[in-house]
Amino acid sequence: MSPFASLGRLLVLAGVVLIALGLAVTLAGRLPRLPGDIVLERPGLTVFIPLGTMVLLSLVLTIVANLVLRR
Repeated sequence: MSPFASLGRLLVLAGVVLIALGLAVTLAGRLPRLPGDIVLERPGLTVFIPLGTMVLLSLVLTIVANLVLRR
């Protein structure tokens, strides 16, 4: 395989990853808050710590990775 073919594949993969990240960021604002997510609100400051969301996301990604990488 020529170096240009592997570079092309790398660029296509990078494009797919960027599209997936863009969609994730776009849709992130529409997700509901889960129990376990912490929101601290003060005048002029809001801090959101998504603990419940991160645990759920970690669980889903672990299951997907195990299914994809299982041989």
